[in-house]
Amino acid sequence: MQIDDELTLKKLQTFLVFMRAGNLSRAAAELNTSNVSVHRAIHSLESALRCPLFRHEGRNLTPLESAYVLEEKAQKLVQDVMDMVRLTREAAGFSAERFKLGALYSLTVKTVPQLVMGLKLRRSELNIDLTLGSNVDLLYRLKNLELDAILVSLDESVSDPDCEQLPLFSDDIFLAVPTDSPFSEKTEVDLADLAESTFITLTQGFATHRDGARVFQQAGFEPKVAMQVNDIFTLLSMVSSGVGYALLPGRIAAVYENRVKLIPLQARYRLQQHIGVVFLKARERDPNLLALLAECRMYSLRQEQR
Repeated sequence: MQIDDELTLKKLQTFLVFMRAGNLSRAAAELNTSNVSVHRAIHSLESALRCPLFRHEGRNLTPLESAYVLEEKAQKLVQDVMDMVRLTREAAGFSAERFKLGALYSLTVKTVPQLVMGLKLRRSELNIDLTLGSNVDLLYRLKNLELDAILVSLDESVSDPDCEQLPLFSDDIFLAVPTDSPFSEKTEVDLADLAESTFITLTQGFATHRDGARVFQQAGFEPKVAMQVNDIFTLLSMVSSGVGYALLPGRIAAVYENRVKLIPLQARYRLQQHIGVVFLKARERDPNLLALLAECRMYSLRQEQR
């Protein structure tokens, strides 16, 4: 059996409001339309179904058994369609109730908490999943739709034609030493003086690993690496314990601040990380992503004003 073109979801929704309201006036008020429009929709629905739904008693419409059958089935149909639209949009990553954010470990000290708090104020119903990792790992997850946006170092490892970037702030690289180190009282350090020292680094794929390698190259030596670790907090713990020195961004200064000190490098070694949010161009109209980007712009503005 072919479905008549006049049988639409809009008319079914009008019918359901009328059945719930009980009369034309209340249904029209709820739908913000006129009594005539509601009556016309119901009459058109009867024509499309080719059977009566109501007994006409003057201006009153009394439901027949057919109207109650339609009401039961239409309620389920409308709900199924609404679920279909919601699930389809969520599968595409649009307006899902859950937002999947990726970030570097070092950004959880200050940046991520502030952005998450701001995003929750904008969209209180949103549940936020946080995934921590390296630039390379987070971009891979973003491209595979496992993440909605990532907060990373904006370098060549996240340069991708399918993605857009929004800068947040820039951060200098420092030498991290224990507070009892002979370097801890220096106002700046010549990295070449540490050619024989032991260092701890992050594993490959992390922006700080790559930036550190560049600084060591400028200093003219290959560092003696005692160990490589997978997160910046373990690295800081190793530095504070005297296992070795490290090159780290300034944003982690508040962590272990009584046990680890960040010393500026001499100007010739200075290097900045540019931190920002990366997202897929195909997702740029997603309301959840737009809310995050708005919060990122506010965060960036506050950083510039400091």
